[in-house]
Amino acid sequence: MADPADLAQAQLEREEALRRRACPAPILPYSGQCYWCGDPLPVPRRWCDAECRDDWERDHARRARA
Repeated sequence: MADPADLAQAQLEREEALRRRACPAPILPYSGQCYWCGDPLPVPRRWCDAECRDDWERDHARRARA
């Protein structure tokens, strides 16, 4: 059986997941460059790769919470 600290941590993680789900990233228009690093991209890409996308999403979520 989990101790109170484990239960509290699990509750915080559930609440954070619900917050992220309730506020999805906006649909971004094609700009011709990566939204995170600025490298040129072909249509219809918005990010170079999953790493740039994930970094952008984390930053976007952080700014939304502030």
